[in-house]
Amino acid sequence: MRANADGIRWLALDVRDEDSVRRATEQIVSSEGALYGAVCNAGIGIFGSVEETPMERARAQFETNVFGVLHTLRAVLPPMRAVRAGRIAIVGSLAGRAPIPFQAHYSATKGAIESLALALHNEVRALGIHVALIEPGDINTGFNDATDWGEAAAQSAYGAQIQNAERVIRESLPKAPGPEVVARAVLHALESKRPRVRYPVGPDSKLVPLGKRLLPERAVLALIRDHFEM
Repeated sequence: MRANADGIRWLALDVRDEDSVRRATEQIVSSEGALYGAVCNAGIGIFGSVEETPMERARAQFETNVFGVLHTLRAVLPPMRAVRAGRIAIVGSLAGRAPIPFQAHYSATKGAIESLALALHNEVRALGIHVALIEPGDINTGFNDATDWGEAAAQSAYGAQIQNAERVIRESLPKAPGPEVVARAVLHALESKRPRVRYPVGPDSKLVPLGKRLLPERAVLALIRDHFEM
């Protein structure tokens, strides 16, 4: 553990390695005596069609975004149960409810995270632990620069559809709000006396849930195609 000038102590770990997460959690509990909060935020993104994306890239997507969350939850829940108190904020995405074409693997991991978070909420509620799902839409962060775009879209069998989708994504993300809007939602989930179960965040945070509630699935999918110019 190392501290910077702000008094924040940093621990290096790899969420894909359950032992790494467990060791880091044990260090925190040993140093602080207890653990009362956790944010599951690590994630990666890949781009490509369902058909053409190599399986090793698909597995890497799930290994970080889903199993990384599971590794973290399995490590932090025992010390929280021991004190019968704790807050967990799991960062999903609105893509879990409105899947993104040619980012199906990323969207699928976020759909899995949604179900995981809501089921866990009920499992641990009686233990004094609150689980909240944070659902950002487009957010302008370094995550976007680190997206694995795979092979050039121009080489894909999906032609203009995949090229248009990539262009829309690349153009829209820099215009999105910064990470501070997500940070505020996470802070509310961790500190509020009455935390919510779900926190949609960002410019699409009202439109996507409303559309899913009011429109038939065919219309929702048509709106998604229109947005990505497919």
